Amino acid sequence: AVYMCEVERHHPQVFQNQGKESFSHLGDPLPAVVGVTYELCAGIVDKPDLSLEEIACAEVLEECGYRVPITDLRRITSYRSGVGVTGSRQTLFYAEVTDEMRTGEGGGQPEEGELIEVVEIPLEDSMKFAYDETLPKTMGVIFSFMWFQNNIAPKLPKK
Repeated sequence: AVYMCEVERHHPQVFQNQGKESFSHLGDPLPAVVGVTYELCAGIVDKPDLSLEEIACAEVLEECGYRVPITDLRRITSYRSGVGVTGSRQTLFYAEVTDEMRTGEGGGQPEEGELIEVVEIPLEDSMKFAYDETLPKTMGVIFSFMWFQNNIAPKLPKK
């Protein structure tokens, strides 16, 4: 969706006077990277026999490569996203991870269309990252950085 919005912004003629069955050929395609966004680790809640916490732990392992025990999850809040399209309900958890908890590279499931690169943002750069409008990110990312700065960062030992 992000890629298509960028195509429309750079090449509006592609979408003008087009039916669902035909689109103009894009002679000068944009690089795929314009559709890449920074997002939180997330998953679809589609296993009724698993709790939200169990699903969250499985997603952290699959996407980020860390084995997080359920007891290490801290529920932050639930909120709505995509309210104009899907009305999805998302639940945000916090967990601290260590190198010892790393069991793989993460990256998600390519066969499910996932293209995931784990990115670490240094604490001192986190708010600059959150407010940098040139870095495409979800509101959940911004909210999580603000929550961390208000609730966890003040309790960290000073260097």
